[in-house]
Amino acid sequence: MKPRGYFITFEGPEGGGKSTQIQLLARRLETQGRTVLCLREPGGTVTGDAIRKILQQGPGGEPIAPSAELLLFAASRAQLVERMIRPALDRGDWVLCDRFFDSTTAYQGFGRGFDRGTLKTLQDLATGGLKPDLTLLLDLDVLVGLERIHRRAIGSEQGLDRIECEKVDFHQRVRRGYLALAAEDPGRFRVIAADQDSALIEAQIGKAVADVCR
Repeated sequence: MKPRGYFITFEGPEGGGKSTQIQLLARRLETQGRTVLCLREPGGTVTGDAIRKILQQGPGGEPIAPSAELLLFAASRAQLVERMIRPALDRGDWVLCDRFFDSTTAYQGFGRGFDRGTLKTLQDLATGGLKPDLTLLLDLDVLVGLERIHRRAIGSEQGLDRIECEKVDFHQRVRRGYLALAAEDPGRFRVIAADQDSALIEAQIGKAVADVCR
């Protein structure tokens, strides 16, 4: 029987460079003969991509209620786990995901103020209890991260999304939330400073993966 694959998630405040590091890790693993699936939240399925569009821009400019936002993230995650993540892990593949349930706890829990017990119940339903083997938290000062995404948005057709446009104090709460989650679960989390040179970040990620995913 083929062994179950590894599930690695990338988390962190805005502008931390998760997408870049996911691609670098995927290439490293592929050179080692691993089959790798890269995903993102929300999205990754036809249903999830439709939800992503709503969450990023809003339906026709209509404000999205915080509870609706929370449930949309959960719906996208449930579809992603059922259609993509579990089948890949069952095949023995490696799954790298840009955000997972820790994002909901950080953004909707610490950021929006939803009760964490309620969030856990909802997330257990959406994931069926699936947890990452390793979570890489790319930590970054909020002002630095926001400056990065604003520079990136200049000249971009897409611009900033709804979450990126939130006030600084919201993003500060999110960052504090992430650090609290990492302190609560040090066995799963590895905190990596995202203000370093990309090559140094890549090396630290490689070591964390080698230490945990044997």
